[in-house]
Amino acid sequence: MGRLAGRRVIVTGAGSGIGRAIVERFLAEGAQVVCVIRNDADLAELRDHPDVEIIVGDVASYDTNKRAVEAAKQRFDGLDAFIANAGVWDFHKRLSKMSSETLASAYEDIMSVNFRAPLFAAHAAAEALLASRGTFIVTGSNACFRAGGGGVLYTASKFALRGLVQQLALEMAPGVRVNGVAPGATDTGLSGSAALEQRDREMNADKARVSAMATHIPLKYVSMPADHTGLYVLLASVSEAPYVTGSIFVSDGGLIAGI
Repeated sequence: MGRLAGRRVIVTGAGSGIGRAIVERFLAEGAQVVCVIRNDADLAELRDHPDVEIIVGDVASYDTNKRAVEAAKQRFDGLDAFIANAGVWDFHKRLSKMSSETLASAYEDIMSVNFRAPLFAAHAAAEALLASRGTFIVTGSNACFRAGGGGVLYTASKFALRGLVQQLALEMAPGVRVNGVAPGATDTGLSGSAALEQRDREMNADKARVSAMATHIPLKYVSMPADHTGLYVLLASVSEAPYVTGSIFVSDGGLIAGI
């Protein structure tokens, strides 16, 4: 039996990167997973999996989050964990490099995915999670705690996400635990903001960037998505972290230790 046997879970941003790694790990641990993806072609190989339900939609839309919760209830008879994982980066875009019009549209784009989507997810899932005494988990970043992990908009969105975790932990207690995982530099195809004309860019496409990141990390390598999944298993399990709420577990190779 896996550590998540019978656990009913929603994962957003499940089509690639850390989200996909979470799905694969959770299925291996015995979970039943609703995968929220942006493109219909994502996760084609899992469409007939007996423990997978797929929802296509925009995570920044309340309706997408509601549909995911309803799918978990109908397909798996409930919900034990919601992992708000979807995110968008800004490739270190500086404030001075944006026009006022670009700033306004990029703010909406980045905040809607990195902050509004988890906020909507928590609201849509609250009743189901309370019924199961479940858990709400977000994917943060070491940018939740320090500058330099992105540009001004990305960093602001992740600091806001940190506040959301702490406030929701108070508001949803004692019935629901709320926590996060904060990955650092990861070899993943995380894309940028459409408003910044970065939707087709991927973080790991620039191998020189990936190599440069490794030099600043105490462990001296850039992680793979699977390196972070154990923390999500820990937080989503029934018994392994029952007294943890309001916390964000940093998984960044020691980078934050240099602050």
